[in-house]
Amino acid sequence: MTAERPEEPSPEEVRERLQRRAIFLRELAEARELRRRVAPRRSRRAAIRATLRMRTFRII
Repeated sequence: MTAERPEEPSPEEVRERLQRRAIFLRELAEARELRRRVAPRRSRRAAIRATLRMRTFRII
């Protein structure tokens, strides 16, 4: 069974996709930053958990 390869996208389509991806990643980072600022207690708790996790696996 051979899978047919779809046509290569045009440079214009590639550029548009990369632009959409850049916008998405920018908005995602912005949302994460907003969440971090709005819920400092949750982020502090997460940082403490991460620290404890790191201590758990530290080699003596």
